Amino acid sequence: MKTEDLLKLLLPEYLIEYFDVVKFEDIDGLLHLYFEEKNTIPKEFSVLQLQSKGFHEEITVDDFPLRGKAVQLHIKRRRW
Repeated sequence: MKTEDLLKLLLPEYLIEYFDVVKFEDIDGLLHLYFEEKNTIPKEFSVLQLQSKGFHEEITVDDFPLRGKAVQLHIKRRRW
């Protein structure tokens, strides 16, 4: 089993499919998972000449606890 398959069991599948885990921290019993959108042009824009222009402001989502620890997902979407 790949690490990605395990993550799909614990987190929403689309999150693992379209984002990379770039960092994680355990701070005082709070698990922080950091995601950045993959550098893949969406299908609906594939005919356009797009370049990534960095990221939008990070959003934070409170998720269900894992192994008794509160979880926060920090998500950064690409700016095209």
